[in-house]
Amino acid sequence: MGTRLLPVMKIGFVGAGNMAAAMARGWASAERRPDRMLFCDAGSGRAAALAAEVGGEAVDSLAELGRRSDAVVLAVKPGSLEIVAEQLDREARAVLSVLAATPLKTLRERFPGVPVLRAMPTVATEIHGGVICHTPVPADEVESGEPMLALVGELGRLVEVSDELMDAATAIVCTPAYLAVVVQNIAEAGAEAGLDPELSYELVVETFAGTIELLRRYDPVTVRTAVASPGGSTEAGLQALADAGAADAFRRAVEASLRKMRG
Repeated sequence: MGTRLLPVMKIGFVGAGNMAAAMARGWASAERRPDRMLFCDAGSGRAAALAAEVGGEAVDSLAELGRRSDAVVLAVKPGSLEIVAEQLDREARAVLSVLAATPLKTLRERFPGVPVLRAMPTVATEIHGGVICHTPVPADEVESGEPMLALVGELGRLVEVSDELMDAATAIVCTPAYLAVVVQNIAEAGAEAGLDPELSYELVVETFAGTIELLRRYDPVTVRTAVASPGGSTEAGLQALADAGAADAFRRAVEASLRKMRG
């Protein structure tokens, strides 16, 4: 997290789905946060609910959102970009896009002359955790880009990635969904073996938390070797994973995500 003083900014959210909610909740609980958060959606009611939750304000139109915000966060489906740009009616002063598979070239075409920063956070921004990939701030957009980036840095660890590699980075930071599948299935297996379901889940989650800290210090092979003694029960479990093609399955998950983004 950054320690420098942040500029006073009003942030407008275009969309109020899971990613927008995670970012808004993260900012709402951050020591340094936007001066004001505004929300607008397509009429689902989620913008009003999210605004009430985080102490923000729901507005009636995207044009009003853009007009009253120092920067807008694009947090809608990529296919909605064109209509969103039209409805903002050239009112956006700066744009922070968290749209998957939407390169800077496309964003700049929709928002000509407007500073644009592309980022890919994860739902862990809600707890100021995880990593947030972002494109470099161009030299001619530092005045608006750096303040946006400073605010985003309050939500997690910033990692600069070129625009050309953002799709690949996006496929990797989908990890929370994949890890959730792993946790769910291991916990369910523990329950089937006789553990109380809540206890089994707690054991898996806390073990994962400790393992993450180990992986900050040691490489995966070292950690795996330390746990799996030759001829032991963990080695038998690893062999079962290998026989089931677990490693290939995770690689295929990343590849499938990339194919979807690249059309």
